Amino acid sequence: MAVFNLGSLNIDYIYTLPHLLVAGETLSATDVEAALGGKGANQSLAIARAGGSISHAGQIHKDDEAWLSQLADEGVILTHVKRANVATGHAIVMVDALSGENQIVLSPGANDQLPLDMIAPFLASSLPQDWALSQNETNLTTSFLTAAKNKGMKICYSAAPFVAEITASLLPLVDLLIVNHIEAAALTAHQGCSADALGVPHLIITSGAKGADYCGDHGSFHVPAPKVEPVDTTGAGDTYLGYVLAGIDAGQTMQEAMHDAAQAAALQVARHGASAAIPRRDEIITGQ
Repeated sequence: MAVFNLGSLNIDYIYTLPHLLVAGETLSATDVEAALGGKGANQSLAIARAGGSISHAGQIHKDDEAWLSQLADEGVILTHVKRANVATGHAIVMVDALSGENQIVLSPGANDQLPLDMIAPFLASSLPQDWALSQNETNLTTSFLTAAKNKGMKICYSAAPFVAEITASLLPLVDLLIVNHIEAAALTAHQGCSADALGVPHLIITSGAKGADYCGDHGSFHVPAPKVEPVDTTGAGDTYLGYVLAGIDAGQTMQEAMHDAAQAAALQVARHGASAAIPRRDEIITGQ
């Protein structure tokens, strides 16, 4: 089986700060770096490092080819990444040096100008047992997931950046929905129901250091997170999703996949960076 991810490709500009900014404040960074990013890219990289088969579709500026090398080196299939005369998406990531918490500002660039006619060729080799994955960082999320569902594929939706109306409209398509506890609260408020009444076959609600909760076809259960001292929380949710999806695609139970995802995310937040900090499968203590 394989995962087909239509997702964002960003250049992240990461600023480490003594503390996160407040309104009107100017602050000097203690460290600055640039790295491959975007929820789409991070999730594809996590799936690859977790041992999954992953194809990525997206778009960058034609002069930014070098930024794809990290994905290619990890075995991500990039045949359907377009090169265009549109600025590559980028993000300003500000990280609190003490807590590891972050603030992120996105400029979508090429991610928001994907051509509709890229979907059919991307999905041409997919099979019904394969997974389609997307996030809210491109203009084709709804069209892509609808096309994938029509082919009989399983749908995993990363509902971030979160918009309640968009997420609610996609619920009938989704097989696996992964949201954090803040997004889950907003979604259930919007729908006027509890999480277990959203009608999604598999729902995972992450709560950072408190672990994650599952409800769906396998009942309901909690999977704790290992205790770590966070250095940088950027990309933790993407690492978690990547390991969950790669795990269940490889035949793990949901609990096993969530256990490994929690281990991976814990390792990731204990390191600097987002994509560079995503661990490989051989670093994870697997099982329950």
